[in-house]
Amino acid sequence: MAETNRTEVHVYEQVVILSSCVLSFFGSLLIICTFARWPDLRTTPRKLLVYLSVTDLLSALSYFYGVLKSFKSDSGDCIAQGAISTFANTSSFFWTVSIAIYLYVFIVKSSQRQANNLVLYFHLISWGVPFAITVAALSLHKIGYDASEVSVGWCWVNIQAEDRVLWMLLTAKIWEFIAYVTLPVLYLLIKIHIHRAHTALSEYRPILTSSPVSQSPSSMADMKLTIIPIIFIVLRMWSTIRFLLLLTDSPAGHNPVLVTLHGIGNTFQGAANCIMFVLLTPSIRSRLVAQLCCRGQDKHWRSPSVSQNRASANTPSHREENTSPQTWENNEA
Repeated sequence: MAETNRTEVHVYEQVVILSSCVLSFFGSLLIICTFARWPDLRTTPRKLLVYLSVTDLLSALSYFYGVLKSFKSDSGDCIAQGAISTFANTSSFFWTVSIAIYLYVFIVKSSQRQANNLVLYFHLISWGVPFAITVAALSLHKIGYDASEVSVGWCWVNIQAEDRVLWMLLTAKIWEFIAYVTLPVLYLLIKIHIHRAHTALSEYRPILTSSPVSQSPSSMADMKLTIIPIIFIVLRMWSTIRFLLLLTDSPAGHNPVLVTLHGIGNTFQGAANCIMFVLLTPSIRSRLVAQLCCRGQDKHWRSPSVSQNRASANTPSHREENTSPQTWENNEA
């Protein structure tokens, strides 16, 4: 059955998807390295992004191996690769939603303390649930060769398992569907809150400052809030389409264009996050340029003002920290 229905993965598709894996690997690595290189960037949202990048990096590695091997049957490395990608991919869903929940509580509820208290639960859920699901799937021999029916060369749920649809849902799809709904709702609520805050403050800005207020940080943050759920859906929708086509036994699931888009969508998340949160973040981008082109300019980022900000950030305080939308936008944009 598996061989009869096997989706052919062409060499050009492998090249494209392997390139996507490489970009995602280095994109995730760059996010982690910038976080480690500059201590003043170590905000809680950035920490959560680093945890997400770890899962994306692991996904990129496992998918790279799977696409490169283009498995033809069950084997030890097929099962190992399928287990790693299952854990990393599912954990990525949880961390993506966790970041949205954190920002919602931090911005809309205006409580950094409450948001920070959730981080422990994010760890327990985002690492624990995927691990438990993966161990259960391995123990019941549900992970293995899937004939590229809902993959692109890599291994996932064994296509010959009678309850394969149930395990496809448990190991990825049900969490993917939840993320499709949760992410747009949370980011929409955050955008609405920020726009209302800006409207309420706009009439006081001429009084508070004599110079025009630059809208670039605000615009960048607003753009990111719009793009984050869109990028997630655009990248993940192709695997969802192939999953639905599998349920209906449609031959359209073997279409080379759809297969290629599926491969890119599953492997490009780390690169997409790097583009949004490193390359499109002016403060980090300028630091990278200075680091690469003019290493001497790195001293600029160790200026007294940065040291003072870091010292003030480390000063104990029992007061609720400022959680205004503009503060978050300036830090993250």
